[in-house]
Amino acid sequence: MKTKYAFAFTLCLLVLLAGAGVASAAQEETAAAVCGVTDNGWIAIASAIAMAGGALGAGWAISATGVAAAGATAEKPETFGRVLIFVALAEAVAIYGLLIAFMLWTKI
Repeated sequence: MKTKYAFAFTLCLLVLLAGAGVASAAQEETAAAVCGVTDNGWIAIASAIAMAGGALGAGWAISATGVAAAGATAEKPETFGRVLIFVALAEAVAIYGLLIAFMLWTKI
């Protein structure tokens, strides 16, 4: 359980560091000369983190709700429509991550 929290903390820290990459034009030239990473690089990293986080979150949620949905449907087949909504809501997390990644990518 502690590794889940450590992973979430590391992911949040990476997102904060990616947001700290926005700088003025003079600072961008200096940063590009020193470390070779520009604003476009930070935006690309942020979009990758958004996409990966959405995919991991959706996979985690679908694995939990999918098993519960299969069990509920096996016991009472008339609950199929209700549990399908929960699985679809979990799938929306990946779509939101993809949407944010596209929004960031178009800023480049």
